[in-house]
Amino acid sequence: MVELQLVNRVLKNKSTSILTLNSIGPEYFTEYLEEYTFIVEHEREYGTVPDKETFVAKFPDFPLIEVSEPDKYLIDTINEEHLYNQTVPVVQKMAELLNTDSQAAVEYLLSSLPSLQVRSAIMGTDIISQARKRYEEWRAMKEDREQFVIGTGFDQLDDVVGGWHRGEELGVIFARTGQGKSWVLIKSLQHAHRLGFRVGLIEPEMSDSKTGYRFDTLQGHLSNAALVRGEDADGYEEYISRLEQEKTPFFVVHPKEFHRKITVSKLRSFCLTNNIEILGIDGISYMTDERAVRGDNRSTQLTNISEDLMDLSIELGIPILVVCQANRGGATENNPGLENIRDSDGIAFNASVVISIKQKDDHTDLYIEKNRNGITGSKLMYMWDIDKGIFTYIENDEEEHTSRQQNPDDDPPWNSSTAPEYKDATEVF
Repeated sequence: MVELQLVNRVLKNKSTSILTLNSIGPEYFTEYLEEYTFIVEHEREYGTVPDKETFVAKFPDFPLIEVSEPDKYLIDTINEEHLYNQTVPVVQKMAELLNTDSQAAVEYLLSSLPSLQVRSAIMGTDIISQARKRYEEWRAMKEDREQFVIGTGFDQLDDVVGGWHRGEELGVIFARTGQGKSWVLIKSLQHAHRLGFRVGLIEPEMSDSKTGYRFDTLQGHLSNAALVRGEDADGYEEYISRLEQEKTPFFVVHPKEFHRKITVSKLRSFCLTNNIEILGIDGISYMTDERAVRGDNRSTQLTNISEDLMDLSIELGIPILVVCQANRGGATENNPGLENIRDSDGIAFNASVVISIKQKDDHTDLYIEKNRNGITGSKLMYMWDIDKGIFTYIENDEEEHTSRQQNPDDDPPWNSSTAPEYKDATEVF
């Protein structure tokens, strides 16, 4: 019935805008597909919807009726019918798979879920009537920023981007191989954990132990070389004893735990199961696009993945940080730009913050290539003792680089009563 009502609404209004605005296409029409097609093709060729006389001449048995239901009802109803028609074959195929392979059945269901979205009529948001709600959100953020933002682990980066926003935040860190992008990711996650947030890290390239050693180096400033080689590391046992008292988890997951198929649906389940408050992905290229269709190239797939990750950030209210490779052009540039993200421009398009990394001589530079909520183009320079996990900020002066002094209280120890003393007063992370 709703198909009949919609066709009559289009004929009465002499406009297909109700269909276009709500992405109602031919797949929504099963009883009146021919009538729908005639209207769309007539508008495409002549620039207008056919009048009723022309339409009835083509379809003399079509019932012209008066439709008094609001647009929202018509759109919601046809969306519900369409969802039902999409869901039935999925459920049937899943039932067949359950007879032979329950794991394959669940994976098929998860991969089908993105296309089985509950949709409603597009109504928009009146930012005038919602002004008071917006003001209250601003007040809450002003009074308690940690409800809305997680520090990045770099004070100067926080000054530029405002920290990682808890929702609607897809942060991209990219560089050529060997520039330290995984270190920067883990450092930011380690800082979030230090602040008391539950962390999840998808780590395709390193074992749990190697990842843990990097965490220990960044947290306790212990020699990473000594840890990975099994050499003397003063204070390691004492550090581990203190760490064991921590109650907040830091989860590291490998592709094999996702059966070598990391999808956004599986990440959603992982985050919900473990109450993850910030998620890191050490390599977006290891992910699988659930929306991929035959013929899609890798660029299209990565665009879909990054778009779905941003949607996941909004849905769960958590920041998501991903690491990407720079293409070969990024190795020759003074600093890699957005065009140097390998395989897909869509990654940068969907990201809220994009940071490139370049090691130069005795320091490491972080470039803010995109910042949806602030200034773009800033460069942050750090002396980096990679073995001890210490980043010392250098004033960004092309003529003279001077380390900025900072009170150690500005970056409180992860355990204020037992953490080791820092040996100098320069800004260390």
